[in-house]
Amino acid sequence: MNVYQASPNHLYSEIDSEAVILDINSGTYFGLNEVSNQIWQWLQTPTAEERLVKLLLAEYEVSESQANADLQSFLQEMLNNGLIEVVNEEAVQIS
Repeated sequence: MNVYQASPNHLYSEIDSEAVILDINSGTYFGLNEVSNQIWQWLQTPTAEERLVKLLLAEYEVSESQANADLQSFLQEMLNNGLIEVVNEEAVQIS
């Protein structure tokens, strides 16, 4: 089970339901739509991938397969750009 968390070296600014992240190291901006912004908020604490899918299904009208596909795409892009990191799953508190 992969557990993800937002990386700390970024500036974040929310505008309505969307947001912008500035990578301090590269000076690159990343825009987040409403759904991506919500996922970013959940990733402020270590969160398991399976938990993210459940949260998406509860929050939005989307099929499980679409939620999984979109989440995988988002997580991969965020990992590739160093905006999130995989953390040790023991860091996640069971709720």
